[in-house]
Amino acid sequence: MRMTLLIKSAAELVDPELVARWTTRRAARETEILQAILRAFVERPDPIVVEEIIQAFPERAPDESRAALTRLDKKDLIQIRDGHVDLAYPFSATPTSFVVHLSGRGDRYVCCAIDALGVALMLGESVRIRSRCHHCGDSLEFSADPFGVGPSADGVMMWAGKRCADERRASTST
Repeated sequence: MRMTLLIKSAAELVDPELVARWTTRRAARETEILQAILRAFVERPDPIVVEEIIQAFPERAPDESRAALTRLDKKDLIQIRDGHVDLAYPFSATPTSFVVHLSGRGDRYVCCAIDALGVALMLGESVRIRSRCHHCGDSLEFSADPFGVGPSADGVMMWAGKRCADERRASTST
């Protein structure tokens, strides 16, 4: 059976609804608590205990910090399970198909190919990205820096799917 892959440019894939949601989410990403969570994921690959996050902000009432974390979870910017933050886009504490190697800090799982490509820009440093082609299963490994991917990514194409209507989290989309 042959599979036909429809190739579109980035401009053809722009979804105005998605752009509007991302604009709103961008403002939420600037919160002090989310920035602390992202820094923690950069420094270590493990889930972050919610109580540790709350204690990191002693100037805030604990209920205020809990409410902020709940809002971030509801906006799908983090995922809280069993008293831990185990996902904060782009990072995931649970294994995914996408691994980014941070020099001097080891491997980090990320939620998707786009997240993997964005880590270099987010951190302002070069990274190594590993995954597998979802089409043929071939192993993929290449470098990326804040300006884009390295020459070893020549010929690699990325495609994106849409979140299923009944799925809340982009990281669980098929």
